[in-house]
Amino acid sequence: MHCPFCRHPDSRVVDSRTSDDGSSIRRRRQCPSCHRRFTTIETASLSVVKRSGATEPFSREKIANGVRKACQGRPVSEDDLALLAQKVEENLRAAGSAEIDAYEIGLAILGPLRDLDEVAYLRFASVYQAFDSLEDFETAISALRAGRTGAHGVEAPEQGPAATS
Repeated sequence: MHCPFCRHPDSRVVDSRTSDDGSSIRRRRQCPSCHRRFTTIETASLSVVKRSGATEPFSREKIANGVRKACQGRPVSEDDLALLAQKVEENLRAAGSAEIDAYEIGLAILGPLRDLDEVAYLRFASVYQAFDSLEDFETAISALRAGRTGAHGVEAPEQGPAATS
């Protein structure tokens, strides 16, 4: 690390600490030449590979913006969107790859969005997965209902003559 004051090509790490969310490391450094101290912040890069083949840095803000329209009129706050974007980033980083395909990001959004708001999920999925017919919506709604049953265990037993024995 070059000293920002005298441009000496080396520096000594005096202290290292992780940031609040654990996604970066703050380092205090000292130049062996001019003895001045400075701070660096290190983060692991995550790049998005677009359909065109171009790459750009991952952005939580783009995730929130992409989901915001699907959440219009729904009881979803800006904090909810920020948390969703954080979850998506954490899931993508956990995959261990430095480059993520843009399509994979959309898939990574679907799960946390489904947990946040089912209607917003259907709106996002209908655009993202290019629903062409009512059957596409019916299939997605059936999958949501099946997920609800699986998430809460067994469905409640039916009430009727057979249940009251």
